[in-house]
Formats: sequence, structure tokens, C-alpha cells
Amino acid sequence: MSNSSSITLFLLLAFTDTRELQLLHFWLSLGIYLAALLGNGLIVTAIACDHRLHTPMYFFLLNLSLLDLGSISTTLPKSMANSLGDTRGISYTGCATQAFLFVFLVSAEFFLLTVMAYDRYVAICTPLHYGTLLGSRACAHMAAAAWAGGFLNALLHTASTFSLPLCQGNALGQFFCEIPQILKLSCSGTYLREVGLLVVSACLGFGCFVFILFSYVQIFRAVLRLPSEQGRHKAFSTCLPHLAVVSLFISTGTFAYLKPPSISSPPLDLVVAVLYSVVPPAVNPLIYSMRNQELKQPIKEVISWISVNINKLSITLQK
Repeated sequence: MSNSSSITLFLLLAFTDTRELQLLHFWLSLGIYLAALLGNGLIVTAIACDHRLHTPMYFFLLNLSLLDLGSISTTLPKSMANSLGDTRGISYTGCATQAFLFVFLVSAEFFLLTVMAYDRYVAICTPLHYGTLLGSRACAHMAAAAWAGGFLNALLHTASTFSLPLCQGNALGQFFCEIPQILKLSCSGTYLREVGLLVVSACLGFGCFVFILFSYVQIFRAVLRLPSEQGRHKAFSTCLPHLAVVSLFISTGTFAYLKPPSISSPPLDLVVAVLYSVVPPAVNPLIYSMRNQELKQPIKEVISWISVNINKLSITLQK
């Protein structure tokens, strides 16, 4: 194929060629997807409906859950449909759209995690200024900046990547349209512009990572100085889940986009992609609610309300 204009279809990586394993992959993926939808949906509903959770920390968590819902909905449904239909194809336009949405949502999530680190830093290290520094308008501006930053980053990378001539076929070594995999199809010497953008994004990401690291060094120093054991436990219960999410997200995402080509292989690329694109949206609700008593009770109330209404609907239908 001489250039990208001649490509109308990309072939995604198939998990397996065995029909029984394809169906197993579909049902496992469906279970993970439904768990992610349920968990993030419960968090969004609980925060939106409970006025006690209308605080900066939970406002940012609501945005994080929305981004998780979007990112996992961008990748898994197409992969499940391909497994169920025993196909591998995705249209050129569909691939560009998927790549754009995924980079947009993942970038916005990384920026939002940086904002959430700042929120925890202010709450624990300078609590007297919390209301001033993180008022409703400031929170809205920071969340909007995270979404806008992700959109701009995705626009630049997608436009740059899909304007490259592709000379290495149309088979992608990934279960979704990932930009590093598309770059492997580009003609030799034509991808330097996109590599430059990746380096700029990596530098920006490194800056965010340094900020997060600095914030948590200061947070842990402040927490360890607290005289109350209960106060230390509460501080750790709100910070450690966020730190766990950040660590998993940054480590796997950085490895996926910046690993040397010499160690790249389809199985390794697949595992890393699952770790940074599927696992975080599925486990984030569990991580954030597991030790958070303020969030547990509203979620239980939402579940109870849903159960009651399902029972009422069932009784009505039976009549």
C-alpha cells in the first residue's frame, strides 16, 4: 500500500483464532465491561445525588468516573463485537475516531489525576486555605482545563498520525487503534513529526508526574506529623487509593508509549495495553470506595433504591 489514502480498513489484533476461546474472550470482556459500567455508574450517581459529597474531592472523582466510562467504552465494545462476529476489521474513519477518543479520555484522566493530587495536597498540608484555593469556580476551571488539555492533545496526535503515509500494510498489533501501533505502519522516515509530539507529551507528562510525586512527599510528611491516629488513618484512606491509581496508570501507560522497539512484542504490547486501558476503569471504583466510608454509605443507598424500584417494577409487571 503506497499511502494511507488507499487504506479503508484496519485489521485489529485477534486474541485467538479458536472459536471457543473467542466466545470466552467475549464473555470475560463483557463481564469486565459491565462491572466497570456498574461501578463507575454507582459512583457518579451517588456523588450527584448526595449533597454530602458535593465537595471538591468528590467532584473530581465524579469526573474521573466519567472519563473511565468513556475510555473503556471506546475500546472494549469493538473488541467484543469482533470476537463475537469472528472478525478483525475496523474502518479507517472508525480507527481514527477510536484513536482520538482514547487519547482524549486517557490524557484528560492523567491531567485530572494531577489536579486530584493538588486537591489532596491543599486539603492536608494547607487545610485553612482549602475553601479559598478550591472553591466551586476554581474546581470547575481545573476540571475544564483537564478535559480541554486532553482534547487538544488528542487532536494534535490524531491529526499528525493519520496524516502520515502508511507503507507497512494495515494489520495493527493491538486490540484497538493505538497510536504507537499505527506509527509502525508508517513509511520509514515519515513519523519523526509524531515522535516529536510524543516527546513533547512525555515531557508534559513527566512534569505532571513530578508534581504528583512532590505533592505526595509533602502529604506524607504532613500526615506523619498528625497527633491523632484517627486523623492519620482518615488522611491515608483518601490518599492511598489515589496514589495506587496514579501508580498503575502512569507506569503502564508510560511503558506502552515509550518502551524501546527492541523489547516490543505482540503478547507484551497486549498485556500492557490491557493494564492501562481496561484495568484502571474496572478497578478504580473498587479502589476509591474500598476504604472510603463517606462514599460507601451513599453507594449502598443507591443500590438499595435501585433494588426497591426493581422489585416494584417486577410486582407491577406480574399483575
